[in-house]
Amino acid sequence: MNHLENQVVLSEEDFDLLTKYVKPTDNKENEMSLAYELGRATVLKKLDVPKDRVRIDARIKIQDVDSTLITALTLVAPENANIKEQKISVITPIGSALIGFKKGDRVEWKMPSGIKRYVILEVD
Repeated sequence: MNHLENQVVLSEEDFDLLTKYVKPTDNKENEMSLAYELGRATVLKKLDVPKDRVRIDARIKIQDVDSTLITALTLVAPENANIKEQKISVITPIGSALIGFKKGDRVEWKMPSGIKRYVILEVD
């Protein structure tokens, strides 16, 4: 399963924040980009977004499919990023890969080190 088979669901607030940084597109040439994910996202009122969706300020556990390494992080707005506290900006490659997906989804994303594949284990 790849990221295109997973539905991206965002709150209006998260969508509005992200579009300050990235212009949404539906151009297939931009697959594996935040712009493409925003272009295909379903945008809901905050209270209507299921709790198992990755959103800004969510605490997440992911597992690298290839290395089996498990990582815990909190996805945050860019101005709140702090790597020492494991607060990762939503506009970094890993943040862009995870936003809007749900617990149990497998996502693959183009990272600086090549294509990475993750499973979302937990979303708080």
